Amino acid sequence: MTNQNDSWKLDHDLEYIFTASENIFKNLKGARIFLTGGTGFIGCWLLESLRYAESKLQADIQVTVLTRNYQAFLLKAPHLAQSPNFKFIEGHVADFEFPDGAFSHIIHAATDASAMLNENNPIKMFDTVVNGTHHVLDFAAEKKPERILFLSSGAVYGQQPYDVEHVKEDWRGAPDCLDPKAAYAEGKRAAEMLCSIYGKQYGLHISTARIFALLGPYLSLDIHFAAGNFIRDAMQGKTVEVNGNGLPCRSYLYAADLVVWLWHILQRGERNKAYNVGSDESISIRDLAALTARVLASGEYRVLGANDGGWNLGRYVPDTGLIGRELGLKKTVSLEESIRRTALWHGWKGK
Repeated sequence: MTNQNDSWKLDHDLEYIFTASENIFKNLKGARIFLTGGTGFIGCWLLESLRYAESKLQADIQVTVLTRNYQAFLLKAPHLAQSPNFKFIEGHVADFEFPDGAFSHIIHAATDASAMLNENNPIKMFDTVVNGTHHVLDFAAEKKPERILFLSSGAVYGQQPYDVEHVKEDWRGAPDCLDPKAAYAEGKRAAEMLCSIYGKQYGLHISTARIFALLGPYLSLDIHFAAGNFIRDAMQGKTVEVNGNGLPCRSYLYAADLVVWLWHILQRGERNKAYNVGSDESISIRDLAALTARVLASGEYRVLGANDGGWNLGRYVPDTGLIGRELGLKKTVSLEESIRRTALWHGWKGK
């Protein structure tokens, strides 16, 4: 999975996901899944993997997907939007009408992780995360599914100090509740507490994935993600630019690995337990720019050194020992290959 291969196609990733999760998909035979956030980056990957597994197993896995705009998704991914195994209902995560019927699993992945929304309308950001989770959990309390997977964020740990190279699930740091920029992070913390409360009060089996930075097909290249912006600029033949000083450190998990981890957490994760989901391979934003420029273009990059006003100016790198020990999962795709495959999916023709 880590060797460069100019003939890479999305099906190669889907075959890897299927092979690594075949028993999970077999155990989901006949499942009825309710999925929020099914038309976003992670949601598309979950649906792609299920569609591929269904073609292999004919397991009759049916998914009801909550979306704000079905027509937009139909234009974006018609093969998913028109799949006979997927049903789409329109609504907002905080007030959607509960669909009829029984559901064996719920995956709550809906969150607008928008830096612009977090900056300009933190009230809406906080309310969407918290009220949306509350509403989904009310739905779960009524339907009593076998298992629930909540997609949280590594942001719940707050600022990760430079001297903490990898943050573990038992880290007791926290966002600054006096900083409105922490609206997304505090919202996720509150949402995790709601999951714990509902798990206890209603006997629900809820596992949580704390997701860190990601790369892969379906990643937008024109929003606030530095890695996506770097890939976009390199593909366009531009010098890759770092607006800040380039010192913050991040890590990036490839989407195929992400999806394997999520399916395993859904089926095998412990009740009321959180797992870090991300790469433990730390890289500074400066070095990420240099790597992206070298992999995709001429290698030209520059650091502008502007004041960085982002929410996390330090490290954002997980310790993934827990998911490795308990579920036997590990990263299989290198950062360099993750960059290359993301670019290929977006139309890059190679150097």
